[in-house]
Amino acid sequence: MYFNFYLTRKILNLLCIVAASLTSLVIFLIVLSPKPMSTDAHSDDSVELPVLMYHGLIKNPKHQNRFMISPDFFEKDLQYINDNGYTTIFVQDLIDYVYNDVPLPSKPIMITFDDGYFNNYLYAFPLIKKYNCKIVLSPIGKFTDDYSKIVDEHADYSHVTWNHIREMTESGLVEIQNHTYNMHSNKKSRIGCSKKKGESLDEYKKELGEDIMKMQERVTSEIGKTPSAFVFPFGAISKEAPTIIRDMGFKCTFCCEGRLNKITKNQDCLYCLCRFIRPNSIDTKQYFRKILKVKPRQK
Repeated sequence: MYFNFYLTRKILNLLCIVAASLTSLVIFLIVLSPKPMSTDAHSDDSVELPVLMYHGLIKNPKHQNRFMISPDFFEKDLQYINDNGYTTIFVQDLIDYVYNDVPLPSKPIMITFDDGYFNNYLYAFPLIKKYNCKIVLSPIGKFTDDYSKIVDEHADYSHVTWNHIREMTESGLVEIQNHTYNMHSNKKSRIGCSKKKGESLDEYKKELGEDIMKMQERVTSEIGKTPSAFVFPFGAISKEAPTIIRDMGFKCTFCCEGRLNKITKNQDCLYCLCRFIRPNSIDTKQYFRKILKVKPRQK
């Protein structure tokens, strides 16, 4: 019996050693083995987003400049977007992606128009309907109110009316955002909605808050939708402004820095989105070749 027990104990010890060795080998192979690549192009939940910034469309070459471009250029831009597989999106699409996990298209792009010139309605609106593209329009509230009281539809200087805005938003191709009610000026001591020199924080919060809320209320009362994004006039941002605006409930803001955006599931990525101004000095291919070479902004 002693002999049998001795053999059994030796066998058991040997088996334990073999088992331990095999376990170590398996763990080693698992650690060093290459990981399978994900088939999801956005598996890290990040999406690269170019945002284009337009102002006015003018046919008269004498009035074309860094902010006013030919309608023909804009049409070629839309053709490029469609031909190269991009899908135009709204701010709400970004919010739905970040907050509600609603997928974005594989190649999203955003078209923004600042100030709300009448030529946006006259020239841009027919073109976005033709190419089935979306735009984000941010009019200056007081100018829209003023031009809604008169009949003055001039392509070079007039601004859209609330009737124009209603027609455009009802098409499903235009989204309205906040560009202040009456703080779009670079005169005197305030540039845009930035803080004036010597102005107290309380005074600044009061003036900025009242102006922005007036625009919120005007848009809501006229079209039944409340802006979710704020567009800084001239890209002028005081250090106090981002916190004030975010505390007012805006989920997104836009500046004027020319960089690509990296959209993630982090809500902070929607603040101070960068945009590429569209000048009249280069053609469509040059413009897109230039902006798509820029590295995404890391936030």
